[in-house]
Amino acid sequence: MSQEYLTTEELAKRIKYDVRTIRERLKDSVLLEGIHYIRPFGGRKILYIWNVIEQDMFNHSGNHAYAVPMAGGGMCRG
Repeated sequence: MSQEYLTTEELAKRIKYDVRTIRERLKDSVLLEGIHYIRPFGGRKILYIWNVIEQDMFNHSGNHAYAVPMAGGGMCRG
């Protein structure tokens, strides 16, 4: 498994967001535990999985002006 793990501070530098924004607005709403981040060894430390976050950013950066987000993570473009 070749994943790149980042701390909150490292992620903030990469995506040009404030650390507080990641912790308060993105974590657990956009960035989900088990998908975008893990807590190694059941501890308090959070490590973000860069490969997954990067892929999601590219997937959601297209023109979705007429798309409705669905509960399962998909988009309805009807």
